[in-house]
Amino acid sequence: MYDIAIIGGGPGGYAAALYAHNFGLSVALIENERIGGTCLIKGCIPAKSWIQSAEVFSTVAGAEEFGVITSPPEFSWPRALERKQKIVEGLVKGLGGLLQQRGVDVIDGHGRISGSGKVNVTAADGSETKIAAKSTILATGSEAASIPGYDIDGVTIVTSDHALDWTEQPGRVAVIGAGVIGCEFASFLAEVGTEVHLFEMEDQLVPGMEPEAATVLARSFRKRKIKTYLGSGVGPARITDTGVTVPYGDESVEVDVVLVAVGRRPVTSGLGLDTVGVSTDHGFIEVNSATMRTTAADIYAVGDIVRGSPQLAHVAFAEAIAAVTHIATGDTAPIDYNAVPMVVYTHPEIASVGMTEAIASTAGYNVRTTEHGMRGVGRAIIQGEIGGTVKIVSETDGPILGATVVGPGAGEMIHELMYAVGWEALPSEAAAFVHAHPTVSEAIGETLMAAAGRGLH
Repeated sequence: MYDIAIIGGGPGGYAAALYAHNFGLSVALIENERIGGTCLIKGCIPAKSWIQSAEVFSTVAGAEEFGVITSPPEFSWPRALERKQKIVEGLVKGLGGLLQQRGVDVIDGHGRISGSGKVNVTAADGSETKIAAKSTILATGSEAASIPGYDIDGVTIVTSDHALDWTEQPGRVAVIGAGVIGCEFASFLAEVGTEVHLFEMEDQLVPGMEPEAATVLARSFRKRKIKTYLGSGVGPARITDTGVTVPYGDESVEVDVVLVAVGRRPVTSGLGLDTVGVSTDHGFIEVNSATMRTTAADIYAVGDIVRGSPQLAHVAFAEAIAAVTHIATGDTAPIDYNAVPMVVYTHPEIASVGMTEAIASTAGYNVRTTEHGMRGVGRAIIQGEIGGTVKIVSETDGPILGATVVGPGAGEMIHELMYAVGWEALPSEAAAFVHAHPTVSEAIGETLMAAAGRGLH
């Protein structure tokens, strides 16, 4: 009998398996595809590889501005694809070696709970293995969703799963949904020369993000000729001899392929949850957020399948740690979800943590906001990236509640503000620390000083 059986080998599952080593627990990790899950194989890592290739191409194309004379660069889609695959394969291989080193038994097949402490694993050839475990962690992740009229065929109507493995660069793409995934694809595709049409039913890019950040991104998209249709629903796609027609209102646009990026849904069907009394809500699993334990005492859930949990790999890591901690010690390791950063890897990058101004106001706080643009930041000017901004949301005469950074390195800079939000720091406390000059992060220091009532510039 194992101490823990884990169903799903993505970030939540493999993190739980690795962390259990700290407590000397025996682990069976069950995965019906490949270890690494969406993030490593068809999400975070491959997507950011494409984005990095596009960024390098864009940098070289604009090198003359920095006094570097080069021949006009060409973007090699096959070579960028090869690099992406090499990165993914290297990380998958490394993860497999680490799991082996930690003594984790990796079992190939589809896991299904058959009773308390019992998991049946069905292999690809139909054979079954029965596993017994004291505790079970569900980490089966999510899959791309679609909308009516857009049946995914993997060729003309695709999800991000397919787009990350395109063997040829598409000439014209319609992206349905301007959330994080949709905007990231629109950004990098346009950067390497694809004609992009981006549709969103809400009235701003990346709905839920601070409107100031969305405005900066929209300005960048216009500059790169991304055609954006906000507040615009789409009718059913029509596949023709020359491409795909996407209707919107009384008009339509023809493209070569449609990328549907309208969100992700939990993969919990067929897990046998009803046999052990695990409570769900529209496929999402309900848990005690302090322990990640479900309504079944010996079953835990982490990652994208958890109701109300942000669908982020780093959240899955933290939830895995919380689940294993409770299984091993009975103690809790609760996650401060309000202090979890989120990054949108567009050009420019957007990163946020904590509450937006709208959420804080709705929650009843007496809100004060402070902003500082990148136009006066020396390092941003040197880098040629002056379109960004920093916005800090704080309670009047109270702590910092949230923050958003738009600009170069936003995903790295946000962690300074993560600590400020997590530790409920006052603007005056955070402003007391000195930022190196010249750095882009000086924009954060300037915003903090202004929030403390004593701005410098």
